[in-house]
Amino acid sequence: MFAAVGAAHRSLWLRPRQNEEPAVVEIKNERLIADLRRLAEFGKYKTGVDRVAFSPADVASRDWLKERLGEIGLLVKQDRLGNVYGAWPDVDRALLIGSHSDTVPRGGWLDGAMGVIYALEVARAFRESGTGVPIGVDVVAFQDEEGTYLPLLGSKSLAGLLSEGDVGHAHRSDGEALTSAIASAGFSGDPIVADRHRLVGFLEGHIEQGPRLLAAGRKIGVVTGFAGTRRMSIKAEGRADHAGTTPMTMRRDAGRAIFAFASWVDSAFSELSGAETVWNIGSATLKPGAPNVVPSRAELALEFRDGDLGRLERMESAVHDKAAGLQRETGLAVSVDVTTRVPPTTTNSKLAEELAEAAADLGEQPMQLASGAGHDCMIIGQTMPAAMFFVPSIGGRSHDIDEDTAEEDIVLGCRVLARAVERLISNELP
Repeated sequence: MFAAVGAAHRSLWLRPRQNEEPAVVEIKNERLIADLRRLAEFGKYKTGVDRVAFSPADVASRDWLKERLGEIGLLVKQDRLGNVYGAWPDVDRALLIGSHSDTVPRGGWLDGAMGVIYALEVARAFRESGTGVPIGVDVVAFQDEEGTYLPLLGSKSLAGLLSEGDVGHAHRSDGEALTSAIASAGFSGDPIVADRHRLVGFLEGHIEQGPRLLAAGRKIGVVTGFAGTRRMSIKAEGRADHAGTTPMTMRRDAGRAIFAFASWVDSAFSELSGAETVWNIGSATLKPGAPNVVPSRAELALEFRDGDLGRLERMESAVHDKAAGLQRETGLAVSVDVTTRVPPTTTNSKLAEELAEAAADLGEQPMQLASGAGHDCMIIGQTMPAAMFFVPSIGGRSHDIDEDTAEEDIVLGCRVLARAVERLISNELP
């Protein structure tokens, strides 16, 4: 479904190294976990975190991170979106590492945050090693990956893929404008845009947010690519009538039409789907929304994802055909509004190989897997080489306060990232 990494390194996916390679830098396990738990205090909610983009907790957490990056000698800046960037001083080239630090409402403590603290710890370990490096280690904490105002906001800005119009039109689900959130947070400064002459690539560590690594008994998953996404709104327009006096045969019921569509989705998509296709109806609304009124308007939100562009297009075509058929059958106005089209993408094979090599160096047998979720790496990969790896999620849980990963797996992931950075720096990746 996605392009695999190079054939020359295919054996890496089959067996770990017999002897662990020596490390130049030392990851301090207790410090890593302590920093991760400290970050989780910002917006703490029960066993999880509620630190949505531009919230007071988000602002405070970014101030804390800036202090930590400054302490290790990085040149720290923050832009008006809240992106935090720590640049390695006195080098012409650098490898960028990091993730996002915002969360979904009442989310988990590791989603994004783990990758940010990985980056802090790896950069700090390199600074402490005193080893001169030809390539520096830059650190980034992206803003609003979760889409409170605009999905992948920070990485789109860094990649130069965000326009002023995008910023001006973005808003929260309750209508609050992104520009208002920026003002309330007190963020300012020019957008931080990736210096393509300086940055040689990007690496991101993340929790899997799914069950595949645990099911396979693996500790490290190297991401081969990202599923494409289609999001669409299906609407039916009918007529409101008294639900107690209007015969069933005379109704122009938008609700019945939209539920007929919803019932069709599972049967149709089951025939069109592949092994890793997923779909979801995330919301449905009926108006005017009273039990004694026939719905005059109904709408549902549909999303589906797959790594095969052709399959995505066939599924989208089937949705349009079904909507047209429902309109003919019911006499109602049935429409489809495609709100998101994201094509499948692949990670950089060279960087993916280095992540696999790093895991094997540490005695681990890495697993290749595609990501069903979108990540900042997917966006940054449009402007520079980028790759990503996962560590297991307990129970496959994420976007919930029960999200968790075993502490030893968190530590292992950071060591894999550090080893990959070592390898890339020693090879002076062009």
